[in-house]
Amino acid sequence: MKKMVSLREIVATKIVYAVILVSYYWMWARTDWQDWYVTVQQVLGWFFVAFFLLQMMRVRKYKKEGVDEMAERNLRRCDSVCLKIFVGVMAVAAFACAILGHIDAAYMGALGWVIVLSILGLTIVRTAMFVVLDSKGM
Repeated sequence: MKKMVSLREIVATKIVYAVILVSYYWMWARTDWQDWYVTVQQVLGWFFVAFFLLQMMRVRKYKKEGVDEMAERNLRRCDSVCLKIFVGVMAVAAFACAILGHIDAAYMGALGWVIVLSILGLTIVRTAMFVVLDSKGM
């Protein structure tokens, strides 16, 4: 049984990449060090490589199959909305950092958390928006 690859599957797997990004940022931004961090980094690294190769094969298979043009259009619509949200979040974060940087009121590593968590959040929002739009057949 050969299951066809859907665009939903490809879009939803981007959440895994965002979780890996947040995990790596957490390990790099920490001020303490534990011996098991190296093991977690290596496991995540090998998982990333294996997942990327699997994803590459699935995308190649999707492109060989018939492309759903309406789903592609919905994905572009979701991407444009998410880009506008991301620009807004980054503009607020940039101005907050500029203001708080003058008075040394905040740890600047918090900006990194804002960025990686907004990437994770937008990946989830993008997937949810795409699933809703695709299921309604808009």
